[in-house]
Amino acid sequence: MATSASVSNLFVPQARGRVRPLALARWLELTAAMVVMIVLVGGITRLTESGLSITEWNVVSGILPPLSEAAWQAEFAKYQDTPEYRLEAALGGMTLADFKFIFFWEWVHRLIARTVGLAYALPLAWFWLRGAIPAGYKGRLLGLLALGGLQGLFGWLMVQSGLVGDMTDVSHFRLSLHLLTALALLAGLVWTARDMRLVARDPGARPAPLTLGAALVAGVLFVQLLLGAWVAGLNAGHAAYDWPLMNGRLVPSVDWSGGVLWTLTHDPFLLQFLHRWWAWVAVAALVWLARRVRKTDRFASVAVHTAFGIMVLLGIATVMSEVSLWIAAAHQLVGALTVAATVRAMHSDGIARRGARAA
Repeated sequence: MATSASVSNLFVPQARGRVRPLALARWLELTAAMVVMIVLVGGITRLTESGLSITEWNVVSGILPPLSEAAWQAEFAKYQDTPEYRLEAALGGMTLADFKFIFFWEWVHRLIARTVGLAYALPLAWFWLRGAIPAGYKGRLLGLLALGGLQGLFGWLMVQSGLVGDMTDVSHFRLSLHLLTALALLAGLVWTARDMRLVARDPGARPAPLTLGAALVAGVLFVQLLLGAWVAGLNAGHAAYDWPLMNGRLVPSVDWSGGVLWTLTHDPFLLQFLHRWWAWVAVAALVWLARRVRKTDRFASVAVHTAFGIMVLLGIATVMSEVSLWIAAAHQLVGALTVAATVRAMHSDGIARRGARAA
């Protein structure tokens, strides 16, 4: 009977488990760092126009790159059937060596995506079976897993949009959906990690509430990130290379003949203009949030100020460098770090406001 009971316990380890919120927090923070990395590589992939170099999604066989010259030729032949190659790359005389360069970035981007998935799913299963997850958090952790899967699906739908008709680029709407879902995942990981650290200090701690002020700041930042994604998707960074003027004008010339809605979502001059100047609305909102949490979480306050300051400078440098690859990639990287810093400050604001109400 004792042996039978021992075997039975193997299938219900959570009944004898011990919650480990600090270990969960560290795991979530590591996963968040990997998401920041994939955002950076995704930016490089877009800037080098590498996203359409792999025309299929093979979950298992796609892990390895082509390993022979014949395999490389076969992949190149698939790319040569795409509108991007026929209408753009072929005119520039793309060689197999050129193709290998863009293939590398898309392959690395997908490899990191797979790694992030495994780095989240496998430890989640382990923590679950060990009974290490605090009460009330299993649903949220599963939701983050689902969000990660959805982000990958959006990535493939984005690629598909550039493989049809006469499209030489992916849909900027799908690109923004792919990027913003990744940033939402990053936000969820950071917020949940902060909650886990609360539980590590106080097992009875409740999750941090989202305050109205923090939600408004998040909304302002969301608009700026959306505009940035559209600028990237439409290559609108090339609409003007001077700053603060655009082609010598404070307000650029915009063609409204396509209608207000179409112009607001497609005109590269207008979108770069909006991205430039909405940035200052975002700066004002972030300064307000950073000052609001300065006394209760000085690290978050300094992180927010530092992140948005560097992001603005890199944005200006991106324009004036005529969209230098590494400056533009750094701009996207710091954008992701700004999201992480802002979410930490929002979390701290919720804890502080709740404490103030209780007092």
